[in-house]
Amino acid sequence: MNKRLLAVTTLGAVLALGAAACTDDNTADLSNWAKGVCDAAQSPIAQSRTALADTAKVAPEEAPADLQKRLSADLAALGKTNQDLADAIDKVGAPKVDDGATVQKDAVGELKQAAQGYQDAQKKLDGLPTTDQAKFADGLRSVGDQVQRLSQLSTQALGRLQSGTLGDAMKKQPGCKAAAPGAAPGTGGTDPTTAGSSSAGDAGTPSTGAATGPTGSTGSPAASPTGTAQASAGAPTGSASPTG
Repeated sequence: MNKRLLAVTTLGAVLALGAAACTDDNTADLSNWAKGVCDAAQSPIAQSRTALADTAKVAPEEAPADLQKRLSADLAALGKTNQDLADAIDKVGAPKVDDGATVQKDAVGELKQAAQGYQDAQKKLDGLPTTDQAKFADGLRSVGDQVQRLSQLSTQALGRLQSGTLGDAMKKQPGCKAAAPGAAPGTGGTDPTTAGSSSAGDAGTPSTGAATGPTGSTGSPAASPTGTAQASAGAPTGSASPTG
């Protein structure tokens, strides 16, 4: 009887140790996965924040053609950063969580869709007539609306990676902490990617809206897609909020 009890007790101890080992292994796997994402995301996030800050600038004396050229470069940068984030998440692989492969696939797909959308918005912007103030301003508003939708798509994509155990693992990574609130210069707003609290996500998937203002002193419209980093999910963030 004692031998049987001892065997059962020993078996219980072995099973307990095995469960603990599995938990530790999964934690390590998630930590490595989060590190891969956060490290690779730092540069795209920084670049996207720079582009967002630039889209928010309104220079009254900037000629329409110059404004168009500047904003075109910003949209190109936003397209590239979304593609870079998609590539980084694709390269790291699927996280070892329930439906990890689906989460990764959906996030990558939406970021690629956003990247293509920014390229399309850039082409639309490049085709606007800079010699007609009214048409140019109307076109900028339309581009701004398009970019806002793309920002929300980026936020949604990166938000998939920032919930539950994945979000907890990412919050612990220096790469994501570096992109946490307060680390984004010139974002003007809050965070991947909807007005909230600034985060790395904001940068990844920045949100821009079209704003039109009074005509500048040189006759050029003071209108441009305005960018505000939105903290929902633009990219992995040091906080739990998703990012742009």
